[in-house]
Amino acid sequence: MDYVLRSTPGNVQWGLWDGRLKPVLRIASGDRVTIETLSGEPDDLPDPSLGFDVVPGHAEVLASAFRGPGPHLLTGPVYIEGAEPGDVLEVRVLSIELRCNWGWNLQVPTLGTLPEDFPEFRRIHIPLDRARNVAKLPWGQELPLSPFFGNFGVAPPLAWGRLSSKEPRAFGGNMDNKELGAGSTLYFPVFVPGALFSAGDGHALQGDGEVCLTAIEAALTGTFEFHVRRDLRLTSPRAETASDWITMGFDEDLDDAAKAALRDMIALIREHSGLGAQDAYTLCSIAADLRVTQMVDGNKGIHCVLAKSRMPCL
Repeated sequence: MDYVLRSTPGNVQWGLWDGRLKPVLRIASGDRVTIETLSGEPDDLPDPSLGFDVVPGHAEVLASAFRGPGPHLLTGPVYIEGAEPGDVLEVRVLSIELRCNWGWNLQVPTLGTLPEDFPEFRRIHIPLDRARNVAKLPWGQELPLSPFFGNFGVAPPLAWGRLSSKEPRAFGGNMDNKELGAGSTLYFPVFVPGALFSAGDGHALQGDGEVCLTAIEAALTGTFEFHVRRDLRLTSPRAETASDWITMGFDEDLDDAAKAALRDMIALIREHSGLGAQDAYTLCSIAADLRVTQMVDGNKGIHCVLAKSRMPCL
């Protein structure tokens, strides 16, 4: 079955992840859902005189939604029938489209990677040419777009209570991983019945690190296909693309985030190849890449990438 989940009041959560939220849509394993998302708190919306298109209903959502501790607008949650704690939710990102002809970028005092060097507040609105798939930066440079959802995943365990949308965690959340665009597949450990999937924080373009605090933030529409997997057991999200396997680690300490991503890649290699732990560790050292996902979300991110062509077949 195919469904559409609109970004209307009641369907959008503001700034929080919570396993107690009531689902706004129920689907079966194997179904597809096209999810509309929004981007921006009230001050992030452009002045009408700039000529940008604001998504209809955006202001109404901001006026009616309960404000959680974080800044992100997340559409959902979606309940997937049959998903139970201990299962894995496989999420295939089938397509991603821009909803607006603009995005925004923010620098905030005391935040970002270099707050001591950049103490001034700055918000800019960036034109997006959807026909040509490019962004035009304020200094005249054009860059091709590569959209993805920065913040998506399943609900946290009930015992964790209500969490900010800011930090990435074991359930996913604000991962800000630019590898997770259309064509990628995510694997999330399930912590509550129905998994309760939500998505938001669209990015039109981002570099690894997201160093100044934000990417080109933009409203996106994504189509996702969901599968409940009982043959997998995970404690943190994994991903794959057509060419690569990806594991992720999140921690306030970048070293510990790297260790988590690396340990999970060693486990993944062992599962797929039968290599022993020391051999998998060696393979990571000579064939896998550790990349800084983001530096700015409280829990920093590292993702470990191994080309599928380098996975041994024993």
